[in-house]
Amino acid sequence: MKFVLIHPFPSVYTFSRADRIVEFAEKHGLKIRGHCLVWHQQLPEWITRGNFTREEWIQILRDHIMTVVSRYKGKVYAWDVVNEAVSENGYLRSSVWLRNIGPEYIELAFRWAHEADPDALLFYNDYGIESINRKSDGVYNLIKNLLKRGVPIHGVGFQMHVSIENYPDPESLAENIKRFRELGLQVEITEMDVSIPLPVSNEKLVKQAEIYRNIFKTYLDNAGPNTFIMWGFTDKYSWITYTFPGSGAALVFDEKYQPKPAYYSLAEVLFEKINPES
Repeated sequence: MKFVLIHPFPSVYTFSRADRIVEFAEKHGLKIRGHCLVWHQQLPEWITRGNFTREEWIQILRDHIMTVVSRYKGKVYAWDVVNEAVSENGYLRSSVWLRNIGPEYIELAFRWAHEADPDALLFYNDYGIESINRKSDGVYNLIKNLLKRGVPIHGVGFQMHVSIENYPDPESLAENIKRFRELGLQVEITEMDVSIPLPVSNEKLVKQAEIYRNIFKTYLDNAGPNTFIMWGFTDKYSWITYTFPGSGAALVFDEKYQPKPAYYSLAEVLFEKINPES
């Protein structure tokens, strides 16, 4: 449901692919999460090269959000309204929206999404904010200030794109979850995968399983019953392979759809959670 796919030209919306996904999910009793309404990437050329007044930029963004959210009102239970708006230094990332509207584009986006579907849960979503660091501090302060202004934000999404060489410390993850929950927010893991430097070995798969287990357990212990989403299920179609050459095997099923040690580590955590005395 990204901008470039759904709104490729001014006043032209192409919903056919998104509609098929929604119809499939409804047919099979699956919950639908909308991703994403506002992002600095995957924008059509009429946006990236647009020459509009500030008022026109505001109207473009409002029309996009209102049109998309209204179409799936009552079908999409949650939206990633704003995606990756904060840079690694904790300040707002330069984007077409920030440059042409100003920092208030974030507040406006959440208010418009809520206006279009008052029952949908609205999330800020980002990567690299799983631990306590400059970026997560920036996101925390951003959301805290927006909440003080009465902006309808219901949760924060930790994307959790990590690797066996770079992953969050469980204690820092737990502390971070706690401070966002103290703002009254839901905390969700929204895009998890754990990439491996190629070639894959049994030792690396065991390490991957350990990371999946520790993060999943820490999340369940601190975020309560909530949403945990992986960015795919089979390595065959993982974005890691074509985005980061030399890395891969990030998901819990291999390219032949066979479960990996990480799959069983997640199952063990769930079993322990359901049967604490076993």
